[in-house]
Amino acid sequence: MAVVRPRRSRSGLATLGNTALLPLIPLGLAWVQEGIDQLLFAGRWNLPMVHGGPFWGLLTAPFSHAGFGHLISNTLWFLPLSWLVLLRGRRDYLAVWLAVLALEIPVWLFWPAASHGLSGVNYGLLGYLLLIGWLEKRPLSLLLSIGSLFTYGGLLPTLLPFLSPPGVSWIGHFGGFLAGLLAALAVFRE
Repeated sequence: MAVVRPRRSRSGLATLGNTALLPLIPLGLAWVQEGIDQLLFAGRWNLPMVHGGPFWGLLTAPFSHAGFGHLISNTLWFLPLSWLVLLRGRRDYLAVWLAVLALEIPVWLFWPAASHGLSGVNYGLLGYLLLIGWLEKRPLSLLLSIGSLFTYGGLLPTLLPFLSPPGVSWIGHFGGFLAGLLAALAVFRE
């Protein structure tokens, strides 16, 4: 007679090992879009979400950037923040993405300027990481929150309109950050 052992849930580095490539999918889409934009359209093929524009702009905006400099700066913090959230699990990562996409809707409906780039997602990932440790109050989760604060806390002032550089969608950053906080609350309550 065979002994059936309960399947253990995997978390932490074991989970990351299985899903470390997951952030490369949306990042790859952004790099392909920017490559096509630069090579074929001389930087004029942006896919932002525009006030009163098509609904699909909500889905394309994270993958559209204003040049390779914009994309590189977003890439440099998208990957580490993604991997830190993926240490908690794919469900948490998906929760942040869904919350960011949902909170883009008010920006699309009411904000008069176009917005695009992965920075809204980046702020969502950061918001999630900053809050989840304080909600759970577990040592490793708190360490993750504190480490994220010390590593990426310098980005938080750009959530305020008067500290955000000209031409940067502070509202997209703020909406993303708020989405990350809401994702942390939703994941914590499950």
